[in-house]
Amino acid sequence: MNGISPYRPLMSQSGLEATHRIEALDEQGTPRAIDIAGERALTIYIDKVELLTLMTMGRRPEELVLGYLLNQGIIDRLEQVRAIQVAWDVEAAAVVTDGSIEGWQERLGRKTVTTGCGQGTVFASMMNRFDDIELARLRYTQSGIYELLDSLSRHNEIYRQAGAVHGCALCRGSEVVDFVEDVGRHNAVDTLAGRMLLDDLQGQELIFYTTGRLTSEMVIKVAQMGIPLLLSRSGLTQMGLEMAQRVGLTMIGRAKGKHFLVFNGQENIEFDQPPAPRPVRSATP
Repeated sequence: MNGISPYRPLMSQSGLEATHRIEALDEQGTPRAIDIAGERALTIYIDKVELLTLMTMGRRPEELVLGYLLNQGIIDRLEQVRAIQVAWDVEAAAVVTDGSIEGWQERLGRKTVTTGCGQGTVFASMMNRFDDIELARLRYTQSGIYELLDSLSRHNEIYRQAGAVHGCALCRGSEVVDFVEDVGRHNAVDTLAGRMLLDDLQGQELIFYTTGRLTSEMVIKVAQMGIPLLLSRSGLTQMGLEMAQRVGLTMIGRAKGKHFLVFNGQENIEFDQPPAPRPVRSATP
C-alpha cells in the first residue's frame, strides 16, 4: 500500500541550498560568475555514539540519514527511529532510536569501501542478506523505456547549473516520482530509500534510475529496496553484473535518447519499436 506512513519520527527540516555563486577566470582571463555544488560533512550519531561521516550537498539530510541506516541494515522498520535532528553548525545528525537496535557497533569493523563517489560502505550483513531477496518478475516495453528517458531528460537541474553531482530517481512507468542529486550517487540512493520508508512506497512497482555507473553497491541497494529494474545512462562493472544476475535484477545501461543496452534480464524486455532505418550511402564513383 502506498501513502504516508501513520508513524513519523520527529525530524528536523535542515536542507541546504544546492549551489553557491563564485567568481572564476575563464581561459581568456575574464572574470565569470558561476555556480558550484555545495558539499558539507555530516557526522551521524546513533543514541550519542558516532557512526560515520558522510560528504553531502545536504539538500534532504534527514531522509539521507534514514535511508543510510535502512540500506546498511542498522534498522529494518521506521518505528525503530524516534527522531533525526540535523544541526549544520556542528555538522551532525543525531539519531534517537527506540532501543531495539543491537550489534550495529560491532559491524563497524566489518565493512567494504566501495567505488562510489566519495566513500561508500557496504557492511558485511548487507551481503549476507542479499541472496534472500526476491524481486518481482515484470516485463517492460522498449517504447516505455523511451518515454521514461524522455521524462528524465527534464531533470538533472543542479547538474546543468553547476555540474559535479550525480542524480537518482524513483520512477513509475514514465512518471518520475522523485529525483535527487548529490555529490555521491550512494547518497542519492540512500535519500530515496529514506523517502520510500517514510511514504511507504513499494519497490516492486518502481524503476530506479541513476546517472552513475552500475556497481555492486548500486545493485545491492536497489535490490534491497525491492526494485526490479535498474536503469542508468552510464556503464557497469563486472561485479555489478554478477550481483544483478544472482538476484534477477533487470539492468539497463548506456540509456539516453533512443539508445540503451540490456545487460541482464533480456527476457523481461519487449522490443515493440521498429528498428531505426540505416542511412543510405551513395556509391563512390
